[in-house]
Formats: sequence, C-alpha cells, structure tokens
Amino acid sequence: MHTLPRPHQEELVSAPSELLVPFHRASVGEDEAQAASAVIRSGWMTMGPKTFEFEKEFAKYVGAQHAIAVSTGTAALHLSLEAAGIQVGDEVLLPTTTFTATAEAVTYVGARPVLVDVDPITMNIDAEDAARRITPKTKAIIPVHLGGQPCEMDEIHSLARMHRLRVIEDAAHALPSDYKGKRVGQISEFTCFSFYATKTLTTGEGGMVTTENPVAAERIRLMRLHGIERDAWKRYRDDGSWRYEVLEAGFKYNLTDFQSAIGLVQLAKCDAMHQARQTIALRYTAAFSSHEELWVPEIRPECSTSWHLYILRLRLDRLRVNRDAFIRALKERGVTCSVHFIPLHLQPYYQRACGYKAGDFPQAEQQYGSCLSLPIFPGMTEQEIEHVIRVVQTTVEEFRVVRQNAAVSPIA
Repeated sequence: MHTLPRPHQEELVSAPSELLVPFHRASVGEDEAQAASAVIRSGWMTMGPKTFEFEKEFAKYVGAQHAIAVSTGTAALHLSLEAAGIQVGDEVLLPTTTFTATAEAVTYVGARPVLVDVDPITMNIDAEDAARRITPKTKAIIPVHLGGQPCEMDEIHSLARMHRLRVIEDAAHALPSDYKGKRVGQISEFTCFSFYATKTLTTGEGGMVTTENPVAAERIRLMRLHGIERDAWKRYRDDGSWRYEVLEAGFKYNLTDFQSAIGLVQLAKCDAMHQARQTIALRYTAAFSSHEELWVPEIRPECSTSWHLYILRLRLDRLRVNRDAFIRALKERGVTCSVHFIPLHLQPYYQRACGYKAGDFPQAEQQYGSCLSLPIFPGMTEQEIEHVIRVVQTTVEEFRVVRQNAAVSPIA
C-alpha cells in the first residue's frame, strides 16, 4: 500500500490503487436475465400478469394489505400524496436531509414542502422540530428512513394523530427494515419504495406503494395509468375489449411486466442480499469502532435496518482534513464513496422557491459536513471488503490529530 504524503488540508495526492472498489454494483445476474427473456418471449411486456404477481408477492413479503407497482419511487410518493388529498396551498413536513424526490413530489400536487431538522444520532427527521413547524396548513408528514434505519414512528404517529396529519413513509432505502417487530411497509397508511438501480431490490427503475386503505389503493391503481378503469390494460389481449373509460386525468406511472419479472427474482433473494449487506456492515463496525476519529452508525435496539447505506461520520476535530478531502484520499486509494445527502435547504431551488438559507437547520448541516457513505452491496468480494477497511484505517492514521490528554469531543 502506498503511503500518502502529509500535505495541507486541500492538497491530497497519492499513487493510484491497483484495486478500485465501486460505490455500488447491482446484484443481478443470469436469473434476472432469464426472467426478462421469458417476458420477451411471452409477447406481453407492459403492465400485466407479471406486474400483478409482483404486487401480490411484495405485499406478502412486507405484510401489507395492498401493494401497487409504479414506475419510480418518486411516482409512488406523488400518487400517495394525491390519494391522501394533498392539494394546492397545503404544507407537508419532511426532513431536509433527503433526496430531492421527496420534496419535489410535494410540489407536483401544488403543496409546499416544509423542511425539518434531523436527529443527530440517526440523521432521520426530528419529531420535536417537526412539531414546531406545524401550521393550520400542515396536512401530511413524510418520514424518510435514511440508509434503511426506520424513523421514530411512534413519535411521528402520535404527532400525526394530534394534528390530523396523513403519514406517507419514504422507504426508498428501507427494504427490508423493521420497527418494533413490524416490517416497514405495514406501519403507516402509505409507504413508498424505490427499485432504482442502486436500491436493495432493483428493477432498473420502479417503485411500489403499500397501504392498508382499500379506497386509497383503488385510487392509486386508477391514477397510475391515465385515470382509465382498472382493466383497461387488457384491451390488447385476446380476452380484452377495445372500449375503455377515462375516469380521471391520471398519470403514466405503471410498471412493466419486463421490470416486474426482474423484481420477482430480486424479491426471492431479498433476504439473502440483506444478510450479505448486514455481514459487511458488522465487519465495518468491528473495524472502525476503536478509532476515535470515526463515528459508526448507531442502530436503535427496537429497529433493524436494511443496510442500504453504511454512513460513516468523521470526528473532524480529530482529523487534519475535512470530509471532502477525506473522500478524495479514499478514492485515490481505490475506494469510491458517496454522500447522503446534501440537505435540501442548501440547494438553489429550495432557497429560491421556499426561502431557505444556510444555517436554517444546524443539525442537518453539521452531520452533512462530516458524513460519507462507504461501499456496501451483496456482491462485494472478501478482497474488496478488506480493501475498504484497510484504506479507511490507513487514511485515518495518516490524517489524525495527535493530542495529549484530550477527551473525545462530540462530532464536529
């Protein structure tokens, strides 16, 4: 292993590593290819029997009454907000630490996203801060299970009952995750999943809404396909009719059988993929816990996480470099990382449209400035896992601040 020189904070240069560990590599293979091929040979590639089978098996897996497959996780959020009756002039609470899709879906129905600060331990939405931001216009709250660790759902549901709010979980990271013995997907009125390429279950693009509300489920089924009646997809089958009725001005948000066939294969190995990610996470935590410069993820005892992300935080007061420079050093040594997420209130659109500015959410900014996401995916080889651990440890050792008789301070 080449040793990095001791440069100034922003001047990191090292010899390239022979091994490059990507941030993510999709766990798809021959089984998915065969399933997709079978759909092609069937001649029916859009929404149809495979999609409905996928919905049935997904509902069974998470323990939900209804599961409705859609084109993306963003579409799942949009359709859930629409089914919940959120409209122009309403306000929806959501954490500033999330991907833009969570907030942009709120704007699709003409409502205003109201950002909330985060808990410093989990980086999930802070229910107390959410309570302070409720107004007569507040109609819903979207908790986001960052990295797969469930939010404090008892607090959120208590807040929702007190203020008559609809709860729409953004569970893009949370398959499979559990909260107090319940699988995410059966806890709230609406739960929205994503099957994007980097997610714990992938169909390339895709999403799912689960709900216990049969009226809402029917509404989402209607609106995902142009607002035409439920069996309109059959009109090109031998048992279908060319007649159809447009009941609402809906959307084009349906999932295809081609994607659903891949989803069924992925769902069948979801537990095995979760176990693989958990094993990697435990390896990381065991290796990094003894380093005072690092803060490993803390999973609440009443929860289990999908380990979609392994978010490592740096104790910056004990390092000579900032987070960005640390990430560059890891990449130069062959480990590709990411950051989840740049808080929305720091993004130009939300500053312009909603009036947010730097400093509005101090906890979110503090955690953002110190966090990075390490590679964690089922197909990681032993060599790749060991390489990530070795590179992180070497980089910490290279840039640690040596202090005499100094106690470990809170994360900076």
